[in-house]
Formats: sequence, C-alpha cells, structure tokens
Amino acid sequence: MKKDSWNPSQYEKFKNERSQPFLDLLDLVQPFSEGKVIDLGSGTGELTSLMHDTFKPRATVGFELSDAMLEKAKRFSKPGLSFVQGNIENWKPNDTYDLALSNAAIQWCSDHVEIFSKIKSALKTGGQIAVQMPMNHDYPTHVLAKSLSEEPEWSGLLKGQTYNKFNVMLAPEDYARLLFKLGFKEQNVFVKVYGHTLESREQVVEWVKGSMLTHFQSRLSEENYDKFLSEFRERLFKILPDERPFFYPFKRIFIWGRLDK
Repeated sequence: MKKDSWNPSQYEKFKNERSQPFLDLLDLVQPFSEGKVIDLGSGTGELTSLMHDTFKPRATVGFELSDAMLEKAKRFSKPGLSFVQGNIENWKPNDTYDLALSNAAIQWCSDHVEIFSKIKSALKTGGQIAVQMPMNHDYPTHVLAKSLSEEPEWSGLLKGQTYNKFNVMLAPEDYARLLFKLGFKEQNVFVKVYGHTLESREQVVEWVKGSMLTHFQSRLSEENYDKFLSEFRERLFKILPDERPFFYPFKRIFIWGRLDK
C-alpha cells in the first residue's frame, strides 16, 4: 500500500504560482445562485474556501484523499463548507451539484472518460464543470521521470508502477469532444502556458518534489527515494541549462462546460 507522500509545506513553496491557475479557473465559472458545489481534490482547503466565499453556495464539499492535506483543511471548515476524505477514482456521487470543480487533481486519475462521466451524472440540469490540470508531461522533468520509472532498477522497486501520465491525459480536442458527447454543448477548453521565473534550475526540482515526484516518494522506501532523487537531479541537470534566473514554462489545460438545460 502506497504511503501518503503529500507534504503541504513542500507543495506550497510555490503557493502563488500554483494558486493563479485556480483563480483563472474561477474566472470561467458563470455566477449561480446558492446551490451546491463539490471540489474534487481540495488539497489544503484554502482555495476551496476562497471559491466558497466568492460564489457563496449553500453548501460546498471538499473531497480529498491525502491525510496531510485534510489536516490542513480543517482550519477552513465552517457552516456550509466541509471536507471529506475519498479517492476521486472511487468516488460515487450521492448528491447533485450546481458546480463540480477540480484543480490540479484529475491528472492523477487513470480513466478520464469515466471521471468526466461521473461528474456529469452528479450535476443538476444547467450545472457547470470546471477542471484545471497540469499538462506539462512532455517537459524534461516528466519525460525523465517516465524514462527512469521504466528502467529495470526503478521499475522493480516501483513494482511496475511506472510514471504514466503520458497515457492517461487526453488531447485538448478529445476533452472538448468528450464534453460534447456528455451534453456540454456550451464549453471552453484551452491550454495556457504559465511562464515562471525561478532562481535556478534547482528550483524546478523543488517544484516537482511537491507534485510529480510524489509518485515515487509514495512507492519507494526513504533510502531508495533519496537515491532516486539524486539520480533524477543529476540526469535532469544534463538536460536543463544552468541559467540564473531560470525560465520555467508550464502548460495547463482548462476545461469548462455547462450541462444543457
């Protein structure tokens, strides 16, 4: 059983950079009166709370798997805003919502067609879906992680659980087509590149330690993860230029739709 490797402090080292896409996602959401919202993958709860205060729904549920993230989210609980534990892949909607939101979470799930179908089933007539996912899996960090995970030494230690986000993410046009088939005729699907200016390429490693590399940290012993991280850094720095400041382009996909009335 993999361990919970999510570290809120590590994740929030780039808090402003990670928060901006959420704010951009909220800009896509059309106003609605009262209603109910579910946030799939609510993390530390801070952004979920911001959304709740912005749209003022009658009830918001933050749905999160990580124990560490949920512990942080407790401080944002209040009447109308609650957090529950669960895995998005195993989520079985037992209510209907005016808005189903997910920020930087569904990319971890293995069957996006099924996930989006479940979201559709959980929406009221005229309900909205708003999803943002990192789409930087063709950047050297992710390409290298995939390559390393497939090498015999690491594949064995990972018990075959290779890093496979290349296989689960759909093309932007396929998400648009999926929305259409599910009844979201009104939609907005696009990819945005965020340009982050970091101190150095070392900061790129710190960035992915808080997200993508949790795949490895959760599946390797502490000793083996340290060895993996050392090899990852050494090989990555043979690819990334040693520039100060370091420009880090990061692609994200935004998916918004309103269910036909």
